[in-house]
Amino acid sequence: MSLTIDPGEVVALLGPSGSGKSTLLRALAGLVPHFHGGRFSGRVEVAGRDTRRVRPAELAGTVGTLFQDPEDQVVFTRVEAEVAFGLENVGTPPAEIAPRASAALAAVGAEGLGERRVAELSGGQLQRVCLASVLALEPRLLLLDEPTSQLDPEGAAAAIELARSSGAAVVVSEQRPERVLDSCDRVLFVDEGKIVFDASQEDALSRLPEAWLPREHEVPAAEPSGEAVCRVQDVWFGYDHPVLEGVDLALGRGEIVALLGPNGSGKTTLGKLAAGLLEPQGGHVERVGRACYLSQDPGRYLVSERADEEVAVAVGGDLARARAALARVGLEGFAARHPRDLSSGERERLALAAVLVAEPDLLVLDEPTRGVDPARKQELTGLLRAEAARRATLVITNDHTFAAAVADRVVSTVPEREAVLA
Repeated sequence: MSLTIDPGEVVALLGPSGSGKSTLLRALAGLVPHFHGGRFSGRVEVAGRDTRRVRPAELAGTVGTLFQDPEDQVVFTRVEAEVAFGLENVGTPPAEIAPRASAALAAVGAEGLGERRVAELSGGQLQRVCLASVLALEPRLLLLDEPTSQLDPEGAAAAIELARSSGAAVVVSEQRPERVLDSCDRVLFVDEGKIVFDASQEDALSRLPEAWLPREHEVPAAEPSGEAVCRVQDVWFGYDHPVLEGVDLALGRGEIVALLGPNGSGKTTLGKLAAGLLEPQGGHVERVGRACYLSQDPGRYLVSERADEEVAVAVGGDLARARAALARVGLEGFAARHPRDLSSGERERLALAAVLVAEPDLLVLDEPTRGVDPARKQELTGLLRAEAARRATLVITNDHTFAAAVADRVVSTVPEREAVLA
């Protein structure tokens, strides 16, 4: 690859899962080869400095990176300390640290989270906090790897606009192109480690594969149908603050329900209650048969050395069933791969295979399109629709385009909001 990024330019980095987008961002940050290893040739120059000759720590403050998995980026237990940490590391005068950290949290819509424990945040809230940590550094080059994967649409639009208005050169890798195409100056489309095209935003729209083009859909808000597999009745739940208050939800066999709502509104908590991973503090949950839950951050729960062994955990080590499940999600031929050597999108599909193989009566998918490219998203839609009759499926998502394509009906954690918006 060869490319130049100008000061203040916003570049959308698009391409299929596993095409090399994250590796390119790591190279621009100097993490390749110093941290990640591997074989490296050529030259990367950032702000006049050759990354072969300077360590990543020396580029801190000049380059700011928001990684694909915000769960693996945090260091401290409290939000305010987390945002201040980067400023302390680059030698910011002490009197400036607290004001800059507070301003960054406010800029990403997380001003009320400063005293919260990181472990209590939703995935979207955590992503906002990590973005604040990067923006507080005021870098000259801002690298964003799937920065909106867990953000609600309003938060995603605000995040991209913040990056654009920061004055930094911005490279944003994104699997939801509709969230960045309107705001970028230029599009790099990569595949199999090569640049397929490098074009202006206007020209890119005519060159993008059809699956990558923005679409508008509407989803019906209908009543549940079929045998009730799960009933959530007048459920209450909270942590150190109330999250769900008097919630009702019914899921029928044969239907796919999309659960929408802003970050922090209790979507994941409701999904865990439905699946039996949490017990309600008030009300009750009824369930029929087996429930399986695909978490928001499946990479944190990998336990095996091979992909087929990981999937086989749910079926008593049956490798034949595991390999068939891998094929169902487009990972045929990946059986011997180590799960942690897969790209984020490939790990997401591996985790999906690990729950589908159990043939559950209730399937709860929490942000299943995180890190998944549009073509694979269409395949996932087809797979879930083809198997819908077997079970009740609850899809928790901030990807309204995916919700519109896959769901029979939508429900929202904020009923008064319009929940049928793609």
